[in-house]
Amino acid sequence: MSNRPRTRTVLSCGLLLVPLAVSATACGGSSSEPLSAKPYDAADQISANTPDGKQKADPDKPLEVTVKGDEARITDVTATDASGRYISGELSADGRRWRTTVPLAAGTRYTVRVSTEDEDGAPGRKTLVVETTDADDRLSVKFGPDSGDYGVGQPVTAELSKPVNDPKARAVIESALKVDSAPRVEGSWHWVDGKSLHFRPKDYWPAHATIAVHSNLDGLKITKKLYGGPAKPVRLTTGDRIEAITDAGSHQMTVLRNGKEVNTIPVTTGKPGYDTRNGVKVILGKESFVRMTSASIGASDFYDLPVYWATRVTWSGEYVHAAPWSVGSQGAANVSHGCTGMSTGNAEWFFNMVRVGDIVKVVNSDGESMTAFDNGFGDWNMPWKEWRDGSALKNKASTTTGAAEQQRGTADAARLRPQV
Repeated sequence: MSNRPRTRTVLSCGLLLVPLAVSATACGGSSSEPLSAKPYDAADQISANTPDGKQKADPDKPLEVTVKGDEARITDVTATDASGRYISGELSADGRRWRTTVPLAAGTRYTVRVSTEDEDGAPGRKTLVVETTDADDRLSVKFGPDSGDYGVGQPVTAELSKPVNDPKARAVIESALKVDSAPRVEGSWHWVDGKSLHFRPKDYWPAHATIAVHSNLDGLKITKKLYGGPAKPVRLTTGDRIEAITDAGSHQMTVLRNGKEVNTIPVTTGKPGYDTRNGVKVILGKESFVRMTSASIGASDFYDLPVYWATRVTWSGEYVHAAPWSVGSQGAANVSHGCTGMSTGNAEWFFNMVRVGDIVKVVNSDGESMTAFDNGFGDWNMPWKEWRDGSALKNKASTTTGAAEQQRGTADAARLRPQV
């Protein structure tokens, strides 16, 4: 018979820890335990399959905590990593054993807090510190764009350090890449290829939204030998909803702010053979001066022009820019080599009005449709169902929770050629 105080506590009804990165609470507890009942040190009663402080645990094997002898039982266990994230586990019905139910993360330090009760009802406590071995092969992630202010059309990108094609591995990765927004929106990741993912809402981002992007992949097991690596989080904000709608048929650009028209500008777009692409484009950058030459796009008619107030919408060189040489045609005819030209004053106004991530939409052109991924951000031209089908989690609900490299990396010279 134990000499410890015979104070009876209420047993926990069994431990059910929620998945990684979500807080956990036992559904019972020892709330009836008198404040004077100080827990005893249960070190002599508890053992683990990884000796505390003596060796590192294999992340491929579950962590198991057991109670020795017949004089005590486990009532509660919590296991958290250094950032406070919980790992799931289950307690046996007889209270003799607790074990993790999901793989441990590689290269991670866990604090495991064990609560016990002896045969007389006295509460015991034991804290274990468990470190797991690191992984030889890590998958890192780079989010884009850089933190900052953007337009409502800006997609989020994730660039992986190596290609992943296995559907199950993709599901693990995608589940760990988190996009939180305020206000909350419906959105989804889409796998562009084995190394690149884009995230967009069903519709454009709300005006004046905050978007936080982070990864829970670090240390997470992806395949038998591949584990997740680190990722730098990014935080984006959106401004007003700015949309520029260029009608190539009427030779007019209508600029909307939050759905209301603020300007109508006479323009010229691509002439036959150089027709401007139809569809939704996202502003990629702004350059107050660009030199544009016919050689850059292989045009048969020679030109070498200094161009001012140039707002880029494709990697292949489509801009909205000042074109003082074509003022006589603006509002009446399409005479450019694919860009949208306007007067110098209107181009400067437009340049100062918009930001990276704002929307430029072209309609009624004889040109081809803007592609989704290979010439800038044409993401919004893909129907939502098709976009969702590109997710490894397409059968799950797609929303951000409340709260890859920017613009697909460094393009080669051929994709950076400007055109007028």
